[in-house]
Amino acid sequence: MSGGVWGRAEQQDFRSRVRGCLLGGAIGDALGAGVEFDSLTAIRQAHGQDGVTDYVSAYGRRGAVTDDTQMSLFTAEGLIRAQVRRDTGAWHPPTDVHRAYLRWAATQSDWGPDERREDTGWLAREEWLYARRAPAKACLTGLGDERMGTLDKPKNPQSKDCGTVTRSAPFGLLVGWEPQLVLQLAAECAAQTHGHPTSAVAAGAFAVIIHGLARGQTLDGAVQHALALIAARPGHEETSAALQAALGAVRQGLPSPERVESLGTGRTAEEALAIGVYCALVAEDVRHGLLLAVNHSGDSDSTGSICGNLLGARDGETALPPAWVAELEGRGTILQVADDFAMELTQGAVLHGPGGASAAWLRRYPGR
Repeated sequence: MSGGVWGRAEQQDFRSRVRGCLLGGAIGDALGAGVEFDSLTAIRQAHGQDGVTDYVSAYGRRGAVTDDTQMSLFTAEGLIRAQVRRDTGAWHPPTDVHRAYLRWAATQSDWGPDERREDTGWLAREEWLYARRAPAKACLTGLGDERMGTLDKPKNPQSKDCGTVTRSAPFGLLVGWEPQLVLQLAAECAAQTHGHPTSAVAAGAFAVIIHGLARGQTLDGAVQHALALIAARPGHEETSAALQAALGAVRQGLPSPERVESLGTGRTAEEALAIGVYCALVAEDVRHGLLLAVNHSGDSDSTGSICGNLLGARDGETALPPAWVAELEGRGTILQVADDFAMELTQGAVLHGPGGASAAWLRRYPGR
């Protein structure tokens, strides 16, 4: 992008990366959903020495996604609506993301969408999202009332599970923003449910890595940039050490499930980030990286999701295995969110600028 004007080839490349990021994350999520926290021994006993090599049944079907994908979609939707709200003069992206997360929270308790609400937007009317897929307790309690957690007064001050990281890839797709602002926004939105400093720093670091990939950086370069940026933030030590361990593991020999497990279980924010980054760094291709990311004794869907976000943002949608894309739950919704996100960032001025506005777009993404 040059001077705020997107060329046609740049638009197409960006849309491919956004699609790749959201679809790739969902595929990794679905691959790990059926073996989450199963031991590596149990995975091999059930699925063979190579472990999982394809989708296995979870939540009554193959290709089912979890709360990781659900919340990522609402992150993206909240950011689209934040961009729309810039025109109103009342611009505060953390508030828009928080409202999106409250809409997600409603899907975890309501029977179905409330068609009477005009401000809901289209995503919260997708009936397939009204399913509880093992959400982190901190996500539910943090969104259990209307108060928005902040870095100064976060929700769940001791919580640092990986729920903040797995929903934060869309922050990195704000390619027109400076990396430090992407880091700050992801950290602020992490505090809405998880108050431990590591949760905020790990979410911010992940967003910065995605941001670098979406701008065409190498993965190693994006990780190094994230390490440099988070070094100035309080409470960065656990995340910095985890990312350094991931980089170090790359140099220790051929990748294996045992080497993945040396980085932790993926239950905490920094461990999940380290595993996802390591598997993406050593991946021969998307398939290899995702299978490495889910075949271990830890939080397989979360680490698969993070790895998929990274590889998809780096390589674009055409690098994703077609059979996995075809069988993925919610593929149409994920593609719609991705395409709308890309269109908002590249064509937002036409959709709701001084020269006019699209009534259909503002019904989809109400600016309130």
